[in-house]
Amino acid sequence: MGIAKATFKNAAPYQQDKMSLPVADVDAAIPFYEKFFGFQVLSRKNEPQKQVTLGRDGVAFGLAENGGDPTQDGCVFEVDNVELALAEFRSSGLKKEVSDIKVQMQGQSQWRVFYVVAPDGLCYCIGERK
Repeated sequence: MGIAKATFKNAAPYQQDKMSLPVADVDAAIPFYEKFFGFQVLSRKNEPQKQVTLGRDGVAFGLAENGGDPTQDGCVFEVDNVELALAEFRSSGLKKEVSDIKVQMQGQSQWRVFYVVAPDGLCYCIGERK
């Protein structure tokens, strides 16, 4: 039996479009998401720009070579168990890019979250609503 894994429940973009997060090189970015996040490639397209859709647990998001600034974008991934998600990321070898779990308020909801900055510059918040 492998390591227990969190279930990804939802994805919400920091900017407008979780299906078109900006990266400089889609092909170079994909292995990070497969290895550390456990996402799989669902689809690819090359027109009007190079783009890939990645998915896990029924949750999908996309990366695109659209000229945007990755350091100004990313996604919030809601998970069912933030401790399991953090343990999974760390067991896959992700170390320095991962923050510790913190408590944050989002509107009226309390969340337990940690952050991951991908090599492409995108920042992700992985959180569990309490």
